[in-house]
Amino acid sequence: MTQSDIKTLESDTDGLKTYEYLVNNIDNPDIDIDAVITRLCELDLNGQFMASASRYLFAIDPVRFEQQIRLLVSLTIDRDRDRAYIGDLITSLYGTDYREHAAELSSTDNNFRRMYKRLYPTSVI
Repeated sequence: MTQSDIKTLESDTDGLKTYEYLVNNIDNPDIDIDAVITRLCELDLNGQFMASASRYLFAIDPVRFEQQIRLLVSLTIDRDRDRAYIGDLITSLYGTDYREHAAELSSTDNNFRRMYKRLYPTSVI
């Protein structure tokens, strides 16, 4: 990353610039993806940009970015207290038929289980 990139990320106050930097530079071989994700996690206090970054990285390459996606989703669940973003996030990651596979997904994916319980707190899975 260039000094200009670092200054851009350091000037960010809410995560938007960092998210935009991630999206605009994902194919740049010089991007330090983990540093960008760490910065995004520090700034995004309600999960909005982390949820978007999760969906974006999943669409690009869910295998290559598996660790980053897992971290972003986990923190999104923690910070999205109003459930404004996890509803779209769960369908983006698990498909629109995720409820039909809830028991299976819950047994193998902790982030799925946590999102499902936040969306359907009285449900037994």
